[in-house]
Amino acid sequence: MTMSVLDAGTPEQAAADALWWRSAVIYQVYVRSFADSDGDGTGDLRGVRQHLQYLKDLGVDAIWFNPWYPSPLADGGYDVSDYRDIHPAFGTLDEAELLISEALALGIRTIIDIVPNHVSDQHPWFQQAIAAGPGSPERERFWFHPGLGQNGDEMPNHWVSNFGGDTWTRTTNADGTPGEWYLHLFTPEQPDLNWNHPDVVAEHEDILRFWFDRGVAGVRIDSAGLLIKDPSLAEVPENPGPGEHPTEDRDEVHDVYRAWRRIADSYEGTRVLVGEVWVPDAKRFADYLRPDEMHTAFNFDFMSRPWGAAEFRASIDLMLAAHAPVGAPSTWVLSNHDVTRPVTRYGREDSSFAFVKKRFGTPTDIVLGTRRARAAALLTAALPGSLYIYQGDELGLPEVELPTTLLQDPMHFRSGGVDPGRDGCRVPLPWRGTAAPFGFSPGEASMEPWLPQPDDWAALTVEAQEADPASMLRLYREALRIRRQEEELGDGDLTWVGDSGDVLAFRRGPHFLCVTNLSSTAVELPEHDAILLASGPLDGGLLPTDSTAWLRITPS
Repeated sequence: MTMSVLDAGTPEQAAADALWWRSAVIYQVYVRSFADSDGDGTGDLRGVRQHLQYLKDLGVDAIWFNPWYPSPLADGGYDVSDYRDIHPAFGTLDEAELLISEALALGIRTIIDIVPNHVSDQHPWFQQAIAAGPGSPERERFWFHPGLGQNGDEMPNHWVSNFGGDTWTRTTNADGTPGEWYLHLFTPEQPDLNWNHPDVVAEHEDILRFWFDRGVAGVRIDSAGLLIKDPSLAEVPENPGPGEHPTEDRDEVHDVYRAWRRIADSYEGTRVLVGEVWVPDAKRFADYLRPDEMHTAFNFDFMSRPWGAAEFRASIDLMLAAHAPVGAPSTWVLSNHDVTRPVTRYGREDSSFAFVKKRFGTPTDIVLGTRRARAAALLTAALPGSLYIYQGDELGLPEVELPTTLLQDPMHFRSGGVDPGRDGCRVPLPWRGTAAPFGFSPGEASMEPWLPQPDDWAALTVEAQEADPASMLRLYREALRIRRQEEELGDGDLTWVGDSGDVLAFRRGPHFLCVTNLSSTAVELPEHDAILLASGPLDGGLLPTDSTAWLRITPS
């Protein structure tokens, strides 16, 4: 069944709601770990459909799905073998279309993940390229290259993988002799596509149309800045200038997204392009958000900062200033499927985030981390722009340190076993009950969840938190209810109030004030008419350390 493009809303509705994305609350679903409907230990689309009312009650405007396509799962689904179908462990294409329409009936749009930099080594194109051999047209869709040295035994260059280690793998010819090398910025199971090839360009434009025709409201673009490579395969300069890196943020990549934007704009309603753009230069980052390119891009700067007023304010100012020239809203996110969860991260001595710093056995104060995560949830929900919530953060789930024998993430293996990888934030959600699998799978499940849940998660289930007025879930629900109700929240302007060191205070319009106390002592609240919400109990009328309050004020 193929849905009309108008199923994303009538033209009248689309015109009235064309800017939905500028203020949207978007919930990230990692399907494999959300809800298992059939007891095989793996989350699936039917499980998501069964919990759509939960997402409606939470107050989200859209769901972003990590890749749900057929995949060998060498990298959690980011190694795609077919972009026009659903992984059989997750369901079927018909079920995906049902999910899209059922969610829309509840007012929830669907955003899907597109992975344009690479495919799976099981993708038909790559299988054809291997079979066809050196010099074939099939190999021109990828980066096959002879090796250096007398016998071609040396890699074509020394680019370093995003997962650590080498970026080239050597093939074997049909006669058993060593063959050409192929490029993979991630794992060897993820060969990079050659975006200079017209087939690659046309294929991805057709993939966009395929999913827009089925009613999706947008696409999240994985590794958006990596598509274009220097065809000379030049080594990475010691200090590359703007656009000079051979594999990152090259100027030609913007032509790709201008073409994609034309396709998105050809559909009724606003179909958004959301980029995963890791670009440290604020000006270069904003270039992806020009009016004829992406609508928004993930702001990872705030997420990576250590706990502290100066760091947070600097990040907020930096991102608002970066977005201002192109008129795009910022996005705010505390974590995702790649990042240490906030209640763990904020309870550590080093509360910043960097992939290279992840280590086993890092001490964590979960009580401190949870208090700070609650404060951060209200702080980010009050900032101008859109808000992303990674599944389980609304439950205050901690990062799980799993036994090394259970880890599946290639980041762990390619680090030589030093990095715990990303599986700790991908543990299946707890829904109800007092013992694993906590309602993730049905009671008669034949298989255990694909990653084990800690035994002490009974107090963190949705069921337990719905019954506890002080829970993280109840805080998130109330925050999103107020965010939707208050016209001054979402997209718009921010005005800092005062400069009181370790206390951040800003107005959103004339009547709303957000105050976050990052100092070591409780502080007095500014003059206000009412407290709309606080991240924790007040201390004799004072705002405790590591707390946020939302205040109703009278315009001065």
